[in-house]
Amino acid sequence: MKAFKQSTIALCVHASLIAGMASFTSVVQAAEQADKVVGLEVIEVTARKRVENAQEVPVAISALQGDNLDAFSSAAMDIRFMNARVPSLSVESSFGRTFPRFYMRGLGNSDFDLNASQPVSLVVDNVVQENPILKGFPVFDIERIEVLRGPQGTLFGRNTPAGLIKFDSVKPSQDFEGFASLSYGSKSTTDFRGAVGGGLTDKLSARVSYLRQERDDYIDNEAPDIFGEDFKRKDVLGGYTDEALRVQFLYEGDDFNALFNYHMRDLDGKPVTFYANAFKPGSNDLVSGFDRDTVTHDSADRATQQVETEGASLTLDFDLDDYTITYIFGWESADIFSRADVDGGYGTVFTPIQGPGVISISSETADAIPDHDQLTQELRLTSNFDGQFNYQVGVFYFDEDLEIESFAYDALFGAGGPQTGYVVQKQETKAWALFGSFDYDYTDETQVTLGLRYSADDKQYSSQRFQAPLNGCCGQPNEAYGEVNPDDSHVSWDISVTHKLNDDVNVYGRVADSFRAPSIQGRSLFAWDDGISVADSETILSFETGVKADVLDGFGRVNASVFYFTMDDQQLTSVGGDSNTARLLNADETKGYGFEVDSEFMITDNFFITASVSYNNTELNDKGLTVPVCAQCTVTDTVVDGRAIIDGNSLPHAPEWISVFTARYMKEIGDGEFYAYTDWSYRDDISFFLYESKEFTGKSLLEGGVRVGYSWYSGDNEYDVAIFGRNITDEQQAIGAVDFSNNTAIVNEERFVGAEFKVSFF
Repeated sequence: MKAFKQSTIALCVHASLIAGMASFTSVVQAAEQADKVVGLEVIEVTARKRVENAQEVPVAISALQGDNLDAFSSAAMDIRFMNARVPSLSVESSFGRTFPRFYMRGLGNSDFDLNASQPVSLVVDNVVQENPILKGFPVFDIERIEVLRGPQGTLFGRNTPAGLIKFDSVKPSQDFEGFASLSYGSKSTTDFRGAVGGGLTDKLSARVSYLRQERDDYIDNEAPDIFGEDFKRKDVLGGYTDEALRVQFLYEGDDFNALFNYHMRDLDGKPVTFYANAFKPGSNDLVSGFDRDTVTHDSADRATQQVETEGASLTLDFDLDDYTITYIFGWESADIFSRADVDGGYGTVFTPIQGPGVISISSETADAIPDHDQLTQELRLTSNFDGQFNYQVGVFYFDEDLEIESFAYDALFGAGGPQTGYVVQKQETKAWALFGSFDYDYTDETQVTLGLRYSADDKQYSSQRFQAPLNGCCGQPNEAYGEVNPDDSHVSWDISVTHKLNDDVNVYGRVADSFRAPSIQGRSLFAWDDGISVADSETILSFETGVKADVLDGFGRVNASVFYFTMDDQQLTSVGGDSNTARLLNADETKGYGFEVDSEFMITDNFFITASVSYNNTELNDKGLTVPVCAQCTVTDTVVDGRAIIDGNSLPHAPEWISVFTARYMKEIGDGEFYAYTDWSYRDDISFFLYESKEFTGKSLLEGGVRVGYSWYSGDNEYDVAIFGRNITDEQQAIGAVDFSNNTAIVNEERFVGAEFKVSFF
């Protein structure tokens, strides 16, 4: 554990705690004066597939909704806006606006392959999004985001040992209503969102939601000529056009409801930008004069990212008085082609000039999913008894067909960057499960829940290399083929006890076991063999206790949890190293512990704050586990024969401390309301890879946002005009890296300022 020093993190954590304590005093005074205030609203969640008060659910939950959700996702942000916005959650990507990687309580997966699995599951409108490309669907017209920390394997299945993120879209209703908003900001960025819905008949309603986000290319390429080819271009990277649509129909009968959901996305843009040798040698500082808006690539012209996803779901609910039968069918499909200059520089050691710094390997690669289909089905029986005992039982089925193509190109010695490497991966996954959750009210104050789930998982996988990029110079075999067929089954379980100390305070304890099914990696473009590696199932045993309290006569809320877990055979990905490869590993044991505090307070009837903090400590325990290291960085682990011993290291992208503070002030002025909002998020330093090095230790990151606006009613419409800023202090830090060729950095978004106009109609 690192020493806790009086630094930025200390100040942030202290600020969160002091804000919470100060709020107690302020709220007591406000409660005595403000007759209009009735307290904080009840947050209802479906974390256990029932509608429940979040304060009564024995799971550590954070809910994003309302003003906080609107502010976090402004500035045309993609799903990465969730990074460090709730306790114990971080998000990053080396693809850009798609393929987000989630880390919860330190557990995640840094694998960049399109076949990568994650221990944090994403469920959107009751349908699991398994492939990493599906997880990047834009966030718009969302009622609520629920972040469930800790294993969720009983009700939600495999691949949830770290937790689950659940998105619920705004549903159709009989009331005619909708909105349209348009914002414009830095880098000529526009963000249009709109939705309209209402009753079509007395039982059928519909809602249509649409999003379009655009940014012009703004990053210049300043690479010098090589072999007479002019690489210099203005405004060649950084832009995108991202469109998404959701159409829903809801039928509400006397004892039968049916919800149909169709959704699609079309992204045409550029991949994440890579900056070669952006770190000062022996330091994690960015080089002097670093400029986000300038690169020196030899293949920037060809960089592209095109994503198309499409899906539909049907949810049927049959009300049989004492029982509800629910059937959910989901279909999802993804298509992507992403090509980038991964080394982030120009030339190599084999050309007359190179830079910036030493470029040992020129890497221009692409990944694609030309064919993908995912089918899911769930049938669930839920009891609605008035007595002490209730339950849910069900069956789940998952079927996915996936094809992945990987390409390598010659960025230097062939006109137009001709193809030099080609690999095809194919995978069929079939999984099914039987599950049950049983609730028993032992007394009026104490409830016990037992959950059980049997899961079976089977994969049929093959990888074939047709063209090897290194065959011409290094003797790499041009062709290679391999196939594997891992399968496994597991019984997940959890036991929780909730006890109501009084009407305002609940305490709970929870023990949970879950697993992640076997994973397969076939990154064989630069491998000398078939490149296939398999990670066995990982299992977790988690212990958690917490308290959920409504305080100060309903004007405040404080939730806290403490946890400890051990994970056996954790699936890890050895990414990069001194060659462009990735291989899966299993660590003997990983231990983690920490705490989380979530709080919100209504100081007065027009002043509202939230403050949260989390601490996570993770440690790998495997004395024989080693990984290849970088080509040019300064490794601080013990290195034997070119491999770092990572026993005792913390997990990558696992900050110890995360702290979030928000405040909103409103005041009636004229016929409307003036408001001012601010949010501040702190994330502790992180390691980018399994091994530790000076360059690839990401610095702590503090980002702030502000929004000031005025809203008013006119006729049947509500209007809102606002100006806003994100990362208002313009913090500039590396948030990711590529290590195989040089010390290439991925940096955070720069300061964004913009204005928004919104009209809501009823």
